[in-house]
Amino acid sequence: MRLERLNYNKIKFFLTLDDLTERGLTKDDIWKDSLKWHQLFHEMLEEASEEFGVEIHGSVAVEIFSMQAQGMIMIVTMEEQEDDENFQDGLIEMQVIMEGEDILFEMDEFETVIQMAKRLANINITQGSLYSFNDQYYFHLANHNPAEINKLVALLTEYGNPSIVSIHMLKEYGNEIIKNKAIEVLIKHFQ
Repeated sequence: MRLERLNYNKIKFFLTLDDLTERGLTKDDIWKDSLKWHQLFHEMLEEASEEFGVEIHGSVAVEIFSMQAQGMIMIVTMEEQEDDENFQDGLIEMQVIMEGEDILFEMDEFETVIQMAKRLANINITQGSLYSFNDQYYFHLANHNPAEINKLVALLTEYGNPSIVSIHMLKEYGNEIIKNKAIEVLIKHFQ
Protein backbone atom coordinates (compact mmCIF):
# COMPACT_ATOMS: atom_id res chain seq x y z
CA MET A 1 0.00 0.00 0.00
CA ARG A 2 1.31 3.44 -0.96
CA LEU A 3 0.13 6.72 0.53
CA GLU A 4 0.52 10.18 -0.92
CA ARG A 5 -0.68 13.45 0.50
CA LEU A 6 -2.25 15.43 -2.34
CA ASN A 7 -3.04 18.58 -0.32
CA TYR A 8 -3.95 19.63 3.20
CA ASN A 9 -7.19 17.62 3.33
CA LYS A 10 -6.77 14.98 0.62
CA ILE A 11 -4.81 11.70 0.76
CA LYS A 12 -4.35 9.14 -2.03
CA PHE A 13 -3.97 5.43 -1.24
CA PHE A 14 -2.83 2.92 -3.85
CA LEU A 15 -3.56 -0.73 -3.11
CA THR A 16 -2.32 -3.46 -5.39
CA LEU A 17 -4.24 -6.70 -5.86
CA ASP A 18 -1.58 -8.35 -3.66
CA ASP A 19 -2.35 -5.86 -0.86
CA LEU A 20 -6.02 -6.77 -1.07
CA THR A 21 -5.30 -10.52 -1.21
CA GLU A 22 -3.05 -10.32 1.88
CA ARG A 23 -5.99 -8.84 3.76
CA GLY A 24 -8.42 -11.49 2.48
CA LEU A 25 -10.26 -9.10 0.15
CA THR A 26 -11.07 -9.03 -3.54
CA LYS A 27 -11.97 -6.11 -5.77
CA ASP A 28 -15.56 -7.39 -5.69
CA ASP A 29 -15.67 -6.69 -1.94
CA ILE A 30 -15.79 -2.97 -2.79
CA TRP A 31 -19.41 -3.47 -3.77
CA LYS A 32 -20.27 -5.28 -0.55
CA ASP A 33 -20.76 -3.78 2.87
CA SER A 34 -18.44 -6.30 4.52
CA LEU A 35 -16.73 -6.13 7.90
CA LYS A 36 -13.34 -6.83 6.26
CA TRP A 37 -13.77 -3.81 3.99
CA HIS A 38 -14.62 -1.54 6.95
CA GLN A 39 -11.61 -2.85 8.88
CA LEU A 40 -9.30 -2.16 5.92
CA PHE A 41 -10.72 1.35 5.54
CA HIS A 42 -10.16 2.18 9.21
CA GLU A 43 -6.61 0.72 9.11
CA MET A 44 -5.86 2.92 6.11
CA LEU A 45 -7.16 6.03 7.89
CA GLU A 46 -5.08 5.20 10.98
CA GLU A 47 -1.95 4.72 8.87
CA ALA A 48 -2.55 8.02 7.07
CA SER A 49 -3.09 9.74 10.40
CA GLU A 50 0.21 8.39 11.76
CA GLU A 51 2.23 9.01 8.61
CA PHE A 52 1.03 12.53 7.85
CA GLY A 53 0.19 13.70 11.37
CA VAL A 54 -3.39 14.60 10.52
CA GLU A 55 -6.45 14.07 12.63
CA ILE A 56 -9.18 12.45 10.61
CA HIS A 57 -12.52 13.24 12.19
CA GLY A 58 -15.90 14.24 10.97
CA SER A 59 -17.14 13.20 7.60
CA VAL A 60 -14.88 12.10 4.77
CA ALA A 61 -15.58 11.72 1.07
CA VAL A 62 -14.07 8.65 -0.55
CA GLU A 63 -13.48 8.12 -4.26
CA ILE A 64 -12.43 4.65 -5.33
CA PHE A 65 -10.92 4.00 -8.75
CA SER A 66 -10.77 0.28 -9.43
CA MET A 67 -8.36 -0.53 -12.24
CA GLN A 68 -8.29 -3.81 -14.10
CA ALA A 69 -5.39 -6.00 -12.89
CA GLN A 70 -3.71 -3.07 -11.12
CA GLY A 71 -5.59 -2.80 -7.87
CA MET A 72 -7.31 0.34 -6.74
CA ILE A 73 -6.72 3.95 -5.92
CA MET A 74 -8.66 5.50 -3.09
CA ILE A 75 -8.75 9.25 -2.57
CA VAL A 76 -9.96 10.35 0.85
CA THR A 77 -11.02 13.96 1.31
CA MET A 78 -11.50 15.16 4.85
CA GLU A 79 -14.23 17.75 4.91
CA GLU A 80 -13.93 20.77 7.17
CA GLN A 81 -16.74 21.10 9.66
CA GLU A 82 -18.02 23.65 12.12
CA ASP A 83 -18.08 22.54 15.75
CA ASP A 84 -21.88 22.28 15.76
CA GLU A 85 -21.78 19.81 12.88
CA ASN A 86 -19.77 17.12 14.71
CA PHE A 87 -22.90 14.98 15.04
CA GLN A 88 -22.19 13.78 11.49
CA ASP A 89 -19.04 11.85 12.54
CA GLY A 90 -18.58 8.67 10.61
CA LEU A 91 -20.51 9.72 7.53
CA ILE A 92 -18.83 8.14 4.53
CA GLU A 93 -19.72 8.89 0.94
CA MET A 94 -18.31 6.47 -1.61
CA GLN A 95 -18.09 6.84 -5.35
CA VAL A 96 -16.86 3.76 -7.19
CA ILE A 97 -15.60 4.10 -10.73
CA MET A 98 -14.80 0.88 -12.56
CA GLU A 99 -12.29 1.23 -15.36
CA GLY A 100 -12.22 -1.06 -18.36
CA GLU A 101 -9.32 -3.15 -19.54
CA ASP A 102 -7.36 -0.14 -20.75
CA ILE A 103 -4.02 0.48 -19.11
CA LEU A 104 -3.14 4.08 -18.26
CA PHE A 105 0.11 5.01 -16.50
CA GLU A 106 1.63 8.37 -15.64
CA MET A 107 5.33 9.25 -15.64
CA ASP A 108 7.20 12.34 -14.46
CA GLU A 109 9.90 12.63 -17.11
CA PHE A 110 10.12 12.13 -20.86
CA GLU A 111 13.34 10.12 -20.42
CA THR A 112 11.35 7.61 -18.38
CA VAL A 113 8.82 7.37 -21.22
CA ILE A 114 11.65 6.59 -23.67
CA GLN A 115 13.06 3.87 -21.40
CA MET A 116 9.58 2.37 -21.02
CA ALA A 117 9.14 2.39 -24.82
CA LYS A 118 12.40 0.51 -25.31
CA ARG A 119 11.33 -2.12 -22.79
CA LEU A 120 7.88 -2.55 -24.37
CA ALA A 121 9.40 -2.79 -27.84
CA ASN A 122 11.51 -5.71 -26.57
CA ILE A 123 8.31 -7.65 -25.91
CA ASN A 124 6.80 -6.68 -29.27
CA ILE A 125 4.38 -4.02 -28.09
CA THR A 126 4.38 -1.11 -30.54
CA GLN A 127 0.98 0.48 -30.07
CA GLY A 128 -0.32 2.82 -27.38
CA SER A 129 -0.90 6.55 -27.17
CA LEU A 130 1.13 9.19 -25.38
CA TYR A 131 -0.38 12.29 -23.73
CA SER A 132 0.84 15.14 -21.59
CA PHE A 133 -1.20 16.91 -18.95
CA ASN A 134 -0.18 19.03 -15.93
CA ASP A 135 3.57 18.39 -16.36
CA GLN A 136 3.07 14.61 -16.49
CA TYR A 137 3.27 12.10 -19.34
CA TYR A 138 0.55 9.48 -19.75
CA PHE A 139 0.87 6.21 -21.65
CA HIS A 140 -2.44 4.63 -22.69
CA LEU A 141 -2.63 1.07 -23.99
CA ALA A 142 -6.07 -0.07 -25.14
CA ASN A 143 -5.83 -3.01 -27.51
CA HIS A 144 -3.64 -5.51 -25.72
CA ASN A 145 -3.79 -9.20 -25.01
CA PRO A 146 -5.98 -9.56 -21.88
CA ALA A 147 -4.05 -12.70 -20.89
CA GLU A 148 -0.89 -10.61 -20.50
CA ILE A 149 -2.38 -7.70 -18.56
CA ASN A 150 -0.67 -8.61 -15.27
CA LYS A 151 2.71 -8.81 -17.00
CA LEU A 152 2.16 -5.42 -18.66
CA VAL A 153 1.07 -3.75 -15.45
CA ALA A 154 4.06 -5.16 -13.56
CA LEU A 155 6.40 -3.90 -16.27
CA LEU A 156 4.82 -0.45 -16.47
CA THR A 157 4.95 -0.10 -12.68
CA GLU A 158 8.74 -0.04 -12.99
CA TYR A 159 8.46 3.23 -14.93
CA GLY A 160 5.43 5.01 -13.52
CA ASN A 161 2.23 4.83 -11.51
CA PRO A 162 -1.31 3.91 -12.46
CA SER A 163 -3.07 7.12 -13.41
CA ILE A 164 -6.00 8.49 -11.49
CA VAL A 165 -6.64 10.86 -14.40
CA SER A 166 -9.07 9.20 -16.79
CA ILE A 167 -8.41 8.74 -20.50
CA HIS A 168 -11.49 10.88 -21.15
CA MET A 169 -10.00 13.78 -19.23
CA LEU A 170 -6.70 13.40 -21.12
CA LYS A 171 -8.49 13.42 -24.47
CA GLU A 172 -10.45 16.51 -23.47
CA TYR A 173 -7.84 18.60 -21.64
CA GLY A 174 -4.47 16.97 -22.27
CA ASN A 175 -2.16 17.16 -25.26
CA GLU A 176 -2.04 14.10 -27.48
CA ILE A 177 1.64 13.70 -28.36
CA ILE A 178 1.51 10.41 -30.28
CA LYS A 179 -1.68 8.57 -31.24
CA ASN A 180 -1.95 4.75 -31.42
CA LYS A 181 1.68 3.92 -32.38
CA ALA A 182 3.51 5.61 -29.50
CA ILE A 183 6.08 2.88 -28.88
CA GLU A 184 6.89 2.48 -32.57
CA VAL A 185 7.35 6.25 -33.05
CA LEU A 186 9.42 6.68 -29.87
CA ILE A 187 11.74 3.83 -30.81
CA LYS A 188 12.13 5.22 -34.33
CA HIS A 189 13.19 8.66 -33.05
CA PHE A 190 15.02 7.81 -29.80
CA GLN A 191 16.70 4.45 -30.45
